[in-house]
Amino acid sequence: MGPALRATAAAVAVALLLTACGKDGPSSSAPADPGGGGVVLGVGGDQPEAAQELGFPGFATKNTTRVAGADPVADAAGVAQAVFPGGVPAARPPAVVLADEGDWQAAVAGAVLMARPVRAPMLLARDGDLPEATAAALRRLDPTGSGVLGRAQVIRIGDEVPQPDGLQATTVAGGDPFELAAAIDRIATTAAGEPSDQVVVAGAHEPAYAMPAAAWAAKSGDPVLFVERDAVPEATAAALRRHEQPQILVLGGPGQVSDAVVEQLGELGAVTRIGGATPQHVAVSFARFAGGAGGWGVVDPGHGLVFANPGQPAAAGAAAPLSSSGSYGPLLLTGDDGSLPNVVVQYLLDIQPGYQSDPVRGVYNHGWLIGDEQAITLATQSRIDALLEISPVNDEAP
Repeated sequence: MGPALRATAAAVAVALLLTACGKDGPSSSAPADPGGGGVVLGVGGDQPEAAQELGFPGFATKNTTRVAGADPVADAAGVAQAVFPGGVPAARPPAVVLADEGDWQAAVAGAVLMARPVRAPMLLARDGDLPEATAAALRRLDPTGSGVLGRAQVIRIGDEVPQPDGLQATTVAGGDPFELAAAIDRIATTAAGEPSDQVVVAGAHEPAYAMPAAAWAAKSGDPVLFVERDAVPEATAAALRRHEQPQILVLGGPGQVSDAVVEQLGELGAVTRIGGATPQHVAVSFARFAGGAGGWGVVDPGHGLVFANPGQPAAAGAAAPLSSSGSYGPLLLTGDDGSLPNVVVQYLLDIQPGYQSDPVRGVYNHGWLIGDEQAITLATQSRIDALLEISPVNDEAP
């Protein structure tokens, strides 16, 4: 088993890890992973590192689950299989999206195809090939080809993405990121039967500011389009005109999308800028936002959250199915070094659950962490876990 495939196996939900051990617990005679570096199923309780090998706390804590791929390719494979675990027809996707790991605009814009009615999770190619983790996940997912896109089992985003053998594929192409995002919007609109009332617009050259758009697109079906900092490309303008004066959410400040561009966009719809000093600030502001045609509006406890490193922009597309299923929830960004920025800490404190007498009657937050400890450190995971924990509320004055 190669490293990428081991990383994919590590990404499967903790419940699968425990199930693999059997109802009576792990067998002490089970062999260790011969290659090293992956979660070992069936580790015996007499082994000193048994808890860690089973995924605790590296892959799961009481309030977090980590998809521990060493790169976005493995993360995408793990997420797709967590959302569509198979076993019954309803747990297989109608189709999968296949984008290139190095094309972050395709990964972010392509996330809209996870929204209803298409429901296609994303897998990632690399330099024109299918990495081992992607090929294995594609076999396990076994897309049905019974969705709104006809018999298509694979949606290729871009001409350079390989076509898997033996599967029906359709291709979405464009000469640049602006045309490609507009083409993705067209196929999503066709599938939905009408254009969305809201569109997210981001700058095409600073990926960290655009990453949170992928999660929202996957949940809402609102497309992601791109602009230059100082110009609105014609492909983007034409796409916005097809939406007939939508609400336009612009992610980033004037450094990413200039005021002049916002003014131009105002001729094509009602514009709201969601800005911030850093990508982490923008992600938190987007998580809080609610208005117009909609927004996350996550300002209270009882939600899912997804955490990713801004240095891995393709991870936004890889993680997007987690924002469109399960506990849902916006994408938040760690620091480049995998630490937890203060703006995220404060946000988690603001939405931390509490209870007065019985925690069973409370609501709960849950966090998905995308990437291994190089992307998000174990210390950060522990801190996130503590900030998500439901805590007693003391109504008495000190």
